[in-house]
Amino acid sequence: MTRQIQIDFTPEEYHDAALLRRRVGAAADESVRIVRRTLDCRRRNIVYHCTVEVGVEEVLDNQRIHNILTSVAPRVLIVGAGPAGLFAALRCLEHGLRPIVVERGKSVEERKYDIARITREKIVDPDSNWCFGEGGAGTYSDGKLYTRSTKRGDISKVLRTFVAHGADPDIMLDAHAHIGTDRLSGIIASMRRTIEEYGGEFHFSTRVEDLLAQEGSVKGVVDQHGNRIEATAVILATGHSARDIYELFRRRGWQLEAKPFALGVRVEHPQELINEIQYHGKGYSRLLPPAAYSLTAQAAGHGVFSFCMCPGGVIVPAATAGGQQVVNGMSNSRRNSPYANSGIAVTVSPEDIGSDDPLALLRFQQQVEAAAYHAAGDCIDAPTQRLVDFLKRRTSSTLGKSGYMGDIVSSPLHELLPPFIAESLAQGFRAFDRKMKGFITREAQLLAVESRTSSPVRIPRDRATLQHPQLRGLYPCGEGAGYAGGIVSSALDGIRCADAVSLQM
Repeated sequence: MTRQIQIDFTPEEYHDAALLRRRVGAAADESVRIVRRTLDCRRRNIVYHCTVEVGVEEVLDNQRIHNILTSVAPRVLIVGAGPAGLFAALRCLEHGLRPIVVERGKSVEERKYDIARITREKIVDPDSNWCFGEGGAGTYSDGKLYTRSTKRGDISKVLRTFVAHGADPDIMLDAHAHIGTDRLSGIIASMRRTIEEYGGEFHFSTRVEDLLAQEGSVKGVVDQHGNRIEATAVILATGHSARDIYELFRRRGWQLEAKPFALGVRVEHPQELINEIQYHGKGYSRLLPPAAYSLTAQAAGHGVFSFCMCPGGVIVPAATAGGQQVVNGMSNSRRNSPYANSGIAVTVSPEDIGSDDPLALLRFQQQVEAAAYHAAGDCIDAPTQRLVDFLKRRTSSTLGKSGYMGDIVSSPLHELLPPFIAESLAQGFRAFDRKMKGFITREAQLLAVESRTSSPVRIPRDRATLQHPQLRGLYPCGEGAGYAGGIVSSALDGIRCADAVSLQM
C-alpha cells in the first residue's frame, strides 16, 4: 500500500539515507522516494520541506511517440526551435500531424562555434547567437524549470519529456529545478532526433521573411532566399528577440499590441557572500546547494524584482545584432562558479513611455541597448558599476573581478539608464538589503543592460482557437508572441497550440 508523507528534514537528515528512512517510519521491505522538495532557508533552522512516497517505486513514462507518420500526414509548419516550437512538434506527432520546424539559427552542435566567436572576437551573428538557434535562448540560460503557470497544462508531462531525453530525474521533484546549460544542449539534440525519427523535419539556417497569406488565411512562409514552404497551419514560436517578425507585422498591417515588460541590470555577488546571508552563517556548504534568492519590492511606482537568478553562474553577452549591448545569466549543472548573479528588473508599461504605439516599448528597449553599447565603446563589453557607487551616483574608480564572459568597463549606470529605471533600482536595492542584510556591499557589481526579460510586444490571438484574429491558420505561440515567460510555460504553450491546430484538422 502506498502512502505519502509531508515532512521536514534538516540538511543532515536529508543526506543520510538511514536517518531519512527512520524519520518516515519505513519498514525494511518498503521503498522510500522523495517526490517533491523545497529548500527553506527563511529561518535560522534551515529545512527541506518534502513530500515522501513510501512503499512503491514509480517507473517514469518516457512519453515517446510510437507511430511513425505516413507520407500523407498533414504538414504543420513550426517557426522557431525553442521550447515552444520543440514541444509543439512533439505534440503534433502525438496527433498524427507532421511537424516541419524551421529555425533561423543553427543546430546546437554548430551554434556553439558562433557563441564562442562572440566572446572571442566580439562579433555577433544575427542569426546564430545566445538567443537564436536550436533550443532558443533557454539553451544557454541555465535551463531553469520553475514556473507559476500551474493552470496552463501538465507540467509533469514537460518534465517527463526532458527526463526521457536525458535530464536528471531529480528535476521531477525540485520545486526550483534546473538542468544546466552544459547538459541542456545534448537533451535538445535528443529531442530533435525523436522528432525526426517519427516523421518530423528540421530546416536550420532558415529565416522567415514573410507569411504566405491570402484572403485572411496563412498557408506557409517565405524564407530569406525566397523559397516558399507550404503547410496546413503555421505555429509562430519565434522567441522574444525576433524583432524582424514584429516589423513584418507592422509593414503588413497585421494586428500587434504593446505588452508590459521589465528592464534593468544584472547584479553580481561572490557566491560565498550569498551563501553566508541565506544560510545564516551556518557551515552547511557540503550539504546545501549554492544559495539562491528571490526578491521583490515596490519602488517609485514600479515593481522591482529579481529575475533568472543564477547561483554559481556566469554572465553572457546576449545581443542578437550589432549595435546592441545585452546581458543574461546562466549556470552549468554543478553551479560551481564563484559568482552569483541575478537580473534585477523594473516593470515598464506604455504609460511610462507616453505612447500607445504597439512598438513603443520595443523602441524604448532598443534605445537603452544602443546607449549601453555606446557607453561600452561601441562594442559588447559590459558597462559596469559597483552597487555602492550606483547608489551614491558616482562612477566606479575601480572594478572587481567578474564572471562576465567578456570584458567589463566602468560606466555611470545611474546616468546611462532612463531616470525612472535608475531611481526604481536604487530604491529596490535598499529594500532588498533590508530583507537580505549585506546585499548592498562594495563586492557587488551591476552590469548593463538586462533588457530581454520578456517580449515588449504581443501578437494577439483568439482565446478559443488560438489563431491570429486576422490570419486563419496562424497560431502565435510562446514568449515571442507574449504568452509565456520561461522554458516550461513556453513548452506548455507549444503543446496548447498544437492541440488547437489538431482541432481544426
